[in-house]
Amino acid sequence: MRDTAVFLGPTLARKDARRVLDAVYHPPICRGDLARLPEHVRFVGIIDGEFYQSLSVSPKEIVPLLRRGVKVCGASSMGALRAAETWKLGMTGVGKIFEMFRDRILDADDEVALVYERDTYRNLSTPLVNIRCALEMAASAGVIDEREKSNLLLRMKSLYFPDRSHHTLQEMCPRLREYFKTTPFPDVKRDDALELLHTLRRMRSGESKVLQKASQAPESVQACSSSAPRRWRSPSPHFHGPARRLSSS
Repeated sequence: MRDTAVFLGPTLARKDARRVLDAVYHPPICRGDLARLPEHVRFVGIIDGEFYQSLSVSPKEIVPLLRRGVKVCGASSMGALRAAETWKLGMTGVGKIFEMFRDRILDADDEVALVYERDTYRNLSTPLVNIRCALEMAASAGVIDEREKSNLLLRMKSLYFPDRSHHTLQEMCPRLREYFKTTPFPDVKRDDALELLHTLRRMRSGESKVLQKASQAPESVQACSSSAPRRWRSPSPHFHGPARRLSSS
């Protein structure tokens, strides 16, 4: 039985995720999904989640898992939002987006929101957090100056999130179109999702080694260990609709 569950939608293709981590992959998380996980699940990764068409997962749903010793990681999207709210309680936040929410550089949920096709998870808009990163790159490369960067960000932020896209951004500033012909448009959400999967793999590998070492301990040590029930500690914080579906994914 797989002991790892990951909630993943449009942020990262399943085939790419499975190359990194063997796990049970679920659709974007909704209210009540964590309570339905089997008892044998020891590791949970939250990447994508819904908030518009379904009730979103709440921090209160995460705490019981942490108390049971389940290691819960969050990144990229809904996972980053919830990790920024519960990392002090033991949830592990991973990646740049988590760090920006934790440090209050970002404070709006729509930074990570997008729309996607229900059946294929194909993105139909671009999350603002990726647009931020693209503007930073362009400014660092001298394609735009700081004033242009700020103005473009404000114009993109003023749009309703389903209307935000890298095409719209490049129409606003043709120089960006030329720049991104030779420079890949950044996808920090995808990057953070991959980092989360690698983190879960390391966590799982580390726990497996601990259990293996304990099973090979001398009988006297095993007897001593069995005199009291083993307690699992929560992980320490790491800083680190229809055809169109609205999501924080």
